[in-house]
Amino acid sequence: MCLPLAAPDLPGLLRQARTAAALAPDLVEWRADVFEELDLPALPRALAELRSAIGDLPLVFTCRRAEEGGFRAMDGRLRLEIILVAIASGRIDLLDTELAGGADFVAAVRNACRRAGVRLILSWHDFQHTPAAAVIVDRLARAEALGADIAKAAVMPVDGDDVFTLLQATRQARREAVKIPLITMAMGPKGLVSRIVGAAYGADVTFAVGVQATAPGQIPIEKLREAWRVLGVDS
Repeated sequence: MCLPLAAPDLPGLLRQARTAAALAPDLVEWRADVFEELDLPALPRALAELRSAIGDLPLVFTCRRAEEGGFRAMDGRLRLEIILVAIASGRIDLLDTELAGGADFVAAVRNACRRAGVRLILSWHDFQHTPAAAVIVDRLARAEALGADIAKAAVMPVDGDDVFTLLQATRQARREAVKIPLITMAMGPKGLVSRIVGAAYGADVTFAVGVQATAPGQIPIEKLREAWRVLGVDS
């Protein structure tokens, strides 16, 4: 279970971090694209203080591009530099970036992760609809082929059939196509059930709310834990 942190400034980020740490998630994600003070000189200090606030909890660094749900537009070269500084900082454990970034971008990030011992999450988001299960499986398999340590897919359902498509794709990817860990979800209120039962279909991580949601449909962590207890899901 991963809790995202999304604050515009350092004091707010550290408050969220301490609250999240007290909830004892498995992972914490910093959505750095929300951070208004995000620049190359400020980043090392922010990462150092964030690491101090969360202790030994594994930290995912995400600077999401606007086209896939990022909170602001950012020059592509600057975003890559920020990501590379975060990887080299020694403060993060995982790096989440987009599969659609392009071959050169993905290669640069992957190689930096390998050098630093940071695990790479390659993610793909469709905020408009849910494609066929075969398309979702293909995206997850492509992430693995490009060197991801974890493959992630998030789609937007319009009905329960779309949610089932996402779950079917997760199961198919796990059984037939992808060997690395998976993160999959159907977003929004209609997709909420995928965050509860996804583990039964092969999803290894889900995102919950500790302080601040960063995607539609995220569930407060205590409600998600209670649902898992009722269903007998191993957290």
